Amino acid sequence: MAKVLITGGTGLIGSRLGKQLLSRGYEVVVLSRTKSAESPVKTCFWNPSKSKIPAEALDSVDFIIHLAGAGLADKRWTSARKREIVDSRVLPAGLLFEAIKERNIKPGAVISASGIAYYGTITSEKIFEEGDAAASDFLGSTCFRWEQAIDRFESLGIRTVKLRTAVVLSSPGGALPKMLLPLRLGFGSALGSGRQYLPWIHVDDLCAIYLKAIEDNEMRGAYNAVAPEHISYRHLINQAAKLQNKKLWFPDVPAWLLRLLLGEMSGMLLKGSRVSSSKIQAAGFDFAYPALSTALHQLFMTRK
Repeated sequence: MAKVLITGGTGLIGSRLGKQLLSRGYEVVVLSRTKSAESPVKTCFWNPSKSKIPAEALDSVDFIIHLAGAGLADKRWTSARKREIVDSRVLPAGLLFEAIKERNIKPGAVISASGIAYYGTITSEKIFEEGDAAASDFLGSTCFRWEQAIDRFESLGIRTVKLRTAVVLSSPGGALPKMLLPLRLGFGSALGSGRQYLPWIHVDDLCAIYLKAIEDNEMRGAYNAVAPEHISYRHLINQAAKLQNKKLWFPDVPAWLLRLLLGEMSGMLLKGSRVSSSKIQAAGFDFAYPALSTALHQLFMTRK
């Protein structure tokens, strides 16, 4: 039975992925700063800022999945918060690297989250692929440093996979309930122009990509974890309204208001890029939810 160590395993993706790994016969150990009362997996506590990883977490580990990282939209982006966003991703990766190097541990793969923000938020006709350069803005440089920290494992002869993840649609939890809250309250509208692209992926497809990254030794390097269908923010709102028999009564939320309320963070909502899923599909991955309509239908049915 292969052992999988997950950092940030009590979050939305980690907890769901942990359950799926257990159902497939894997042993799962989670590294977390907090304990979830409902977690079915073994949890080891760690504090990356104190540079300590429990020995039992790394004993006989076969795969490492790095999901740890402070939420991007949880707090306003002050200088201190931006440092936390970067450090919470980069420092744990460095700590893991030093720990397995010191103990001469060689897992089959280190698989890490990253973000499609790697490419920047540029609403244009360009479709970004894995070979494109990282953007120079805050999120682009954050993803670049995050991936650099993972690339170090290659020097130890360890296969690495970096999943540049789009907005994850799930129910409950995640971004979708927050994005659709105005619609549920009866005054749904688009943000800004509504024309900005919104790369997305169903949570079950994302977990399936992680499983494939574990089991497919040919997977190596960066992959876009994004659904094939390119949509705009307005398309999401319109599809959700149609499926829930809601009407869009209110005008769009102006961009200037979001910038005033959210500051630099507003760029995540007001801009968005088109991102290609071709590489992961060429690797043999079949999306269960390639179209937004089927993804939303499944999520809304699950919520009932």
